[in-house]
Amino acid sequence: MGTRGLLSLVPACLLVASSLVASSPLLGVSPQDEKYFAVAGAVIACKDGSRTFSRDRLNDGYCDCLDGTDEPGTSACPQSKFYCRNIGDTPHFLFSSQVNDHICDCCDGSDEYDTGMNCPNTCLKDQNVSENRSGDHDAEATKMNNSDIQETKNRVDLDDLVQKLKGLKLLIMIQVGSAMCIMAFCLFYRCTRSRRRHYLRGINKPANSVVFAVL
Repeated sequence: MGTRGLLSLVPACLLVASSLVASSPLLGVSPQDEKYFAVAGAVIACKDGSRTFSRDRLNDGYCDCLDGTDEPGTSACPQSKFYCRNIGDTPHFLFSSQVNDHICDCCDGSDEYDTGMNCPNTCLKDQNVSENRSGDHDAEATKMNNSDIQETKNRVDLDDLVQKLKGLKLLIMIQVGSAMCIMAFCLFYRCTRSRRRHYLRGINKPANSVVFAVL
């Protein structure tokens, strides 16, 4: 069988895998939580420690645990999360309110297993589109990175200019303050000198009058 034939079998394999997941009692359970249920035995404890439930009540549509431990694959518990395996794409969690709500949220369609909806498996298609666009995304990321570097350089230059202007402003203020201090000192010196001259003249004038009176 050639490469083209193998590629044609991939969507079928994904469809079979998703159908197997839908029929599994651990529907909506993440791989990490599968270990928790596997070692639990016939009686399973709620993760919050509030109570226990039997294995046959797992995903039975009734909320026994407040944290939703017993209903990962249904919408019975508000606190539970549904795990989309999305084989061939990126797995993720859904809120329980999105399970069987007649909207295909998982790309493998596993969240609508009980509504009779025919959700097409778009996981492989989404992956191909992502791969086709990866080159454009990388180029765009490189362009944005270069733009960010140039913007950062311009910002640094602007900050340096602002710091220089602040230093120049401070220097001008110091020079103006020094000039004002010198002017104030000169005015004070002139006023003091003028007052001293007037004072000396006032002392010498009566002495001259006495001399003339004696003569």
